[in-house]
Order: sequence, then C-alpha cells, then structure tokens
Amino acid sequence: MREQGGHAGVEQSCRPITDILTRVGDKWSVMVVMLLGNGTKRFNEMRRLIGGISQRMLTLTLRGLERDGLVTRTVFPTVPPRVDYALTDMGRALLIPISALGTWAYVHRDAVDAARLAFDARNEVV
Repeated sequence: MREQGGHAGVEQSCRPITDILTRVGDKWSVMVVMLLGNGTKRFNEMRRLIGGISQRMLTLTLRGLERDGLVTRTVFPTVPPRVDYALTDMGRALLIPISALGTWAYVHRDAVDAARLAFDARNEVV
C-alpha cells in the first residue's frame, strides 16, 4: 500500500535490511568477521588480537553475530570450558564484501586523511 509521498513502500522494504546492515556495518562486527576469516578463534585470543575492544563489547558482538547466523559458538566440556568461535557459511560469504571494503579503505586512506585535513582547514575544525 502506497501512502501519499510514495515513501511508505521504500521504508517498509528497507526496514528488514536496516537491522542486518547495522550488524554487519558495525566496526567490531567487521573486525570479528575478518579475524575469524583466518580460522577458528577462542574468545581471549580474539580480545587480544582486536585492540581496544572490551570484554563486554566482544561478548555482545559475538552474540549478535551468532544470533544472525554468521558465527558459531562451540563449547567443549573441559575444565575450564573451552569455547571456540568460527564463521558459518553465511559468515564466510560476508568476507567477500567486507574484504573489498577493507581493501578500499586501505588503498584510499591517504586520500581520506588529506580530504579530512582540507575540510578541517576550511571549516576551522579543531
């Protein structure tokens, strides 16, 4: 059903993907997916490898990725329990666009830095 202005259909069709894009576009999710792209990891190993992430944020990120079907969590009945995280097939498929985005960011980092400096100079941002 189309409301006046024609935006209702667009809003309705965008809603389902907004949640997904919010998850996969989050910087910590991107970092975790890229890290797990190199193979299964344990929680503390990921925390060590991802600089600046808190234990709580890593926990929330992994739970969200698991909920969305991108990551599996395997608990081994040892003392203390061992927990491994790995990408699912869908998570591995996400590596393709995430890697492309990472490559783009790496290639264009100097140009982005220069653009920021020029913008800040024009707008007297401190």
